Amino acid sequence: MEAIMSGDIKRGTAEMTAAMLISGTIGWFVVMSGQPVSGVVFWRCLFGALTLLVICGALGLLRPGILTLRAFAVAVLGGIAIVVNWLLLFASYSHATISIATTVYNTQPFMLLVLGALFLGEKITAAKLFWLTLAFAGMMAIVQAKPSGSGDTFESYGLGILMALGAAFFYALAALAAKWLKGTPPHLIALIQVATGMLMLAPITDFSQPPQDAGSWAILVSIGVVHTGLMYVLLYGAIQRLPTHLTGALSFLYPIAAILVDRLAFGHALQPMQIAGAAIILLAAAGMNLGWTPRWLRPRALQG
Repeated sequence: MEAIMSGDIKRGTAEMTAAMLISGTIGWFVVMSGQPVSGVVFWRCLFGALTLLVICGALGLLRPGILTLRAFAVAVLGGIAIVVNWLLLFASYSHATISIATTVYNTQPFMLLVLGALFLGEKITAAKLFWLTLAFAGMMAIVQAKPSGSGDTFESYGLGILMALGAAFFYALAALAAKWLKGTPPHLIALIQVATGMLMLAPITDFSQPPQDAGSWAILVSIGVVHTGLMYVLLYGAIQRLPTHLTGALSFLYPIAAILVDRLAFGHALQPMQIAGAAIILLAAAGMNLGWTPRWLRPRALQG
């Protein structure tokens, strides 16, 4: 039994690591696609839907009776939220760099904390409030780190941060919908989400100027097949095998990978204030995800 558990943890760790590294490279693919953001998200949804359709079919998830009408409606609403999240996140890259946008985007656990308290009656503990306050301080440090350039550049930088915050909020809404869908096959939820996005974006996508070469098409196919279909499979496989604390710890490979890709591919180096703010946000998110409680907030009986 212990050997099976150990095998599950090893496999889950490998799956989670791969999923986070794949996620960390998506910014490069989005920028290099050369497509408008709405176009990138449409093609992501299309190729992702085709991939997930095959996966759901192979898993026997397309038979009638698996979803209730209510569950389907909640999944569609979650799909709308996840697509708006992608639109805002991808748009933020050109304003605040991939590094900053991804770091700010990692405030999503705090958005979910507030939404959970409002709609699910979840309790906000003193420790969670501490991490929320710390994340806000990190956010202020990033906002104050004005990029070099004109005033317009700073306005664009601020817009990028707001877009990344908006993306985090809509991701939290999608996560809230997923909480309501507990017990529903996650691959099926993902299929409904990307299919919803495809229908949402088809009317506003400009099909008169499709990608002009095989390389551009390959990038879009990769975003849909690898960064959506394969990433979902790896992520959900890892979540099923790993304890929550390990899933939370490995999730920080995503922003670290994104920062490295941004530095190596585009030469974007963080300024000292941005590094400090990013470190504070990631520390706060780690504390939230891993359930850390600062020593001075622990009940006296638990302090040793």
